Amino acid sequence: QVSNISKQMLPKVEAYHKRKLSDKFFCVYLDATYLPLRRETFEREAVYIAIGIKPNGHKEVIDYCIAPSENIEVWTEMLQNMESRGLKQVELFLSDGVVGMKTALARTYPKAHFQRCLVHVMRNICAKVRVDDREKIMNEFKQIHQQTSQKEAAAVLHKFYARWNKAYSNVIKGLKEIEPDLLVFYNYPKQIRASIYSTNMIESFNNVIKRKAKPKAEFPTEQSLDAFIGIQAMSYNDRYFNRIHKGFGQVQDTLESYFE
Repeated sequence: QVSNISKQMLPKVEAYHKRKLSDKFFCVYLDATYLPLRRETFEREAVYIAIGIKPNGHKEVIDYCIAPSENIEVWTEMLQNMESRGLKQVELFLSDGVVGMKTALARTYPKAHFQRCLVHVMRNICAKVRVDDREKIMNEFKQIHQQTSQKEAAAVLHKFYARWNKAYSNVIKGLKEIEPDLLVFYNYPKQIRASIYSTNMIESFNNVIKRKAKPKAEFPTEQSLDAFIGIQAMSYNDRYFNRIHKGFGQVQDTLESYFE
């Protein structure tokens, strides 16, 4: 039954991958999640996903692709494919710390800005510090995205450096290296900042995929996995077709002005 559904859906999924895209998105979230696929042996494969919000607040799964693991070459190919299908302007990209992502974005969308997902940054910090310090560190780091201005947030960040540098000099060194990508979201209207300091929105889509994939244990072919994700992506796009993402409706004119 699953394979019959897959066969029926394949032309639609193919059309989805080839459809013409909107020429501009205010922000685009990039993230990879892993799902079980049977190749020669049973493996979990990376599903690369791009979800965007247009200046009018409408959101859409722009595209996705499947590859054995996450690497920058596949992301570069996906970005170039999006550009060739009509997506010419993006104001802001959000992703985790995939090595080479900023360079890949600069090559395809040189005018776009980049925000590192603060939730991923916080998770990375927690993985490198003592269990006893985790809660304190998390509570302090969260304050970075709760300020009213970039200047205040920078002050909180530098205070964080000073407080923890002695105990975790490598962690702080790593943070200083990516500091230019941590507070970019403060350059935009406060109504939408809660949506653009992390990739949480795309993670909620990933969770839906994972939940619905669970009963299947594994996908027998890449085609069946492609059809399954295609169904989820198209249904997501239908569901949110005319809904405006929280905060975006209040600042639509401001967001449009970034593209004039």
